[in-house]
Amino acid sequence: MVNSSQISLKIRQGFILVFVLIIALPALFFSVGRAYYSSLVDATEKTLEAHLYSLISEVEFVSNGLEMPRSILAPELNRLNSDTYALVYQDNSLVWYSESAVNLSISPDFSENQAGASEFKRVEYNGVLFWQLSLTVILGNAEQSQQARFVLLKKNDALMELMSGFRNTLVNWMLVMGVVIAGLMAFGFVWNARPLQRLDREIKEIEAGERDKITGLYPVELLTIKSDLNLLLESQKRQKERYRASLSDLAHALKTPLAVIKSSPLAKDADAQEQLDRINAMIEHQLKRAATGASDTWKKQTSVKPVLDSILNAMTKVYHDKHIQFSSECGEEVAFLGDKTDLMEILGNIIDNACKACGSLVDIKVSAPKKRLLIIEVEDDGPGIPEHSRSELLTRGARLDTYEAGHGVGMAIVSDLVKSYHGLMQIGTSKHGGAKFTIEFNHEKNN
Repeated sequence: MVNSSQISLKIRQGFILVFVLIIALPALFFSVGRAYYSSLVDATEKTLEAHLYSLISEVEFVSNGLEMPRSILAPELNRLNSDTYALVYQDNSLVWYSESAVNLSISPDFSENQAGASEFKRVEYNGVLFWQLSLTVILGNAEQSQQARFVLLKKNDALMELMSGFRNTLVNWMLVMGVVIAGLMAFGFVWNARPLQRLDREIKEIEAGERDKITGLYPVELLTIKSDLNLLLESQKRQKERYRASLSDLAHALKTPLAVIKSSPLAKDADAQEQLDRINAMIEHQLKRAATGASDTWKKQTSVKPVLDSILNAMTKVYHDKHIQFSSECGEEVAFLGDKTDLMEILGNIIDNACKACGSLVDIKVSAPKKRLLIIEVEDDGPGIPEHSRSELLTRGARLDTYEAGHGVGMAIVSDLVKSYHGLMQIGTSKHGGAKFTIEFNHEKNN
């Protein structure tokens, strides 16, 4: 399962873009549409109010009722095909209607109307939706007064037509905005990612040994990382130089007494000479491991194929009498993230042991299935290693040189080096019947 902290920046940017295009823009579209519809309703109420007060101003009081002019000021009330209508009622009877309401047949409900109080609402008559503004007024003078109810209607379809046109326009603009936003976000991501790509490129150059420190110009947010990495590189360099100097002094200090002992009469005994040789080999190995171990592997990158070719060339000469058939498979681009000397030590010891144990065939395969992963496989057609002895062979402190058929000699060095690089070594059975050594370096996992 992928940790949320390891999600790619591209995927994160994609999530943001999807959120904006699928959630934010539709939500904005809905909100703007609702706001526009509310403004249309408010504008309709204001328009009907203006028509209402215009009608009230034009009404004339007569003894037998109300009288309206033949033509009123609002032009939409004078058109037969208009969507706005005006009606006047007295005692629930229609006494006047506008030219636009000639073919309109409705029966408004005034049960809740009070004199002087206007009411604006959406109503439905004969299956048609209207916006209705009604007002009950008292007209007349001190001697005589009459009550009249004014009703103004506007079809809801008129609002919906305006709303439909607005939505079409809004959809077009939203599509344009979506394309612009996607383009700006893509540009922003590329722009923001360039410093990271530049930093990654410089780090890879350090790994390849092409530079010693990071020198590029970076945004403020990356300056601390740049300074810390350069400080780490400089500190590591100074520390390694001190180690090498100290270990060189130690090597000289140990070799001189050891050389004296080896040349003394005490060393004439075969067992003593053997132990002195072992001590000498162990000192050289441990000093070498401490001086060139994996402490700075991230800034070293060694091509495997030239090293492998060199070792196979040497083994062909050393084991000329055995007429060994070597089969090797290694790509030009395969690299070991570590010291070249350590790689030679690992490959050299394993291949040398395979040559000693084999009958006439040794297979070597080096592959990198993915970035920062290296797999080394060495097989032979010898007698192999018993399954019960394999774990002991890889156990630190075991007498690795006691195994027959050649396996074990130098395996202490290989085992320690592989562990120092956080690698994994396994022993199995070869397809040729002999032993198969598999070493895996997964630097991506270890990071």
